Amino acid sequence: MKDEGINKEMKNMILALWHYRHFILSSIRGELKARFARSRLGALWFILHPLAQATIFALVLAEVLGAKLPHIENKAAYPIYLMAGTAAWGLFSEILNRCLNIFIEYSSMLKKISFPRLCLPVIVWGSALLNHALLLLAIAFVFLFFGHYPGIAWLIIPLGILLISVFAFGLGVMLGIFNVFTRDVGQVMSVLMQIWFWLTPVVYPYEIIPQNLRWLADINPMVPLVRVYQDALLYNRWPDFSTLWLPAIFAIALFMLSFVLFRKASPEMVDVL
Repeated sequence: MKDEGINKEMKNMILALWHYRHFILSSIRGELKARFARSRLGALWFILHPLAQATIFALVLAEVLGAKLPHIENKAAYPIYLMAGTAAWGLFSEILNRCLNIFIEYSSMLKKISFPRLCLPVIVWGSALLNHALLLLAIAFVFLFFGHYPGIAWLIIPLGILLISVFAFGLGVMLGIFNVFTRDVGQVMSVLMQIWFWLTPVVYPYEIIPQNLRWLADINPMVPLVRVYQDALLYNRWPDFSTLWLPAIFAIALFMLSFVLFRKASPEMVDVL
């Protein structure tokens, strides 16, 4: 009976989100427009930013420092590897960090306007996915300057987007709820995210991790998710699907748990805010 009650509550929350879908979509469009407000170049910045970043990486890391990847002589390989990794990590960190503070950021709206509170992290999720899609288009454009063309393995990227975003959403909503009641959560996570980034092979290849420290990478769910991008965008190869089962289960579990926690905490959140 208890499980049936939980399933019913989750169904009601999903139905409420569907009824407010126009509000969610209009909010996502509003965020995108606000991002380019008073900008003459508009969405062109999505290409200029990664292009400038790639140029710096190519000149400083590849040319000056001689940074290379194992078994690859192409000087553009490292900038491509780095951009692929930062794109994956950027999607994860944007969703998680914004969900972490979304209820506090819009506390006045929660008190004045009646709408499903879960709309806020969903708006964050949708906005991040749209930004990420534009970023990937810009990155693909930048790759052309390196003579690096799309391959068939790039088709796996939507799976990486799905797993990373579900994982970030579930974890972000849970931590966002905790952050309402204990603001220290946000401060702690700002430090942990920096540590987590450097424990994930984004700026360095997995192969250079010392054997005695590889267990840290093996228990890090972001490692195989970031490698989905790196394997596809740089090496044009499919990921090792056996490494994705654990992150997938972890992401789905956090996603489901975030709904249960939100259902229990939602009545008290507005009072605390």
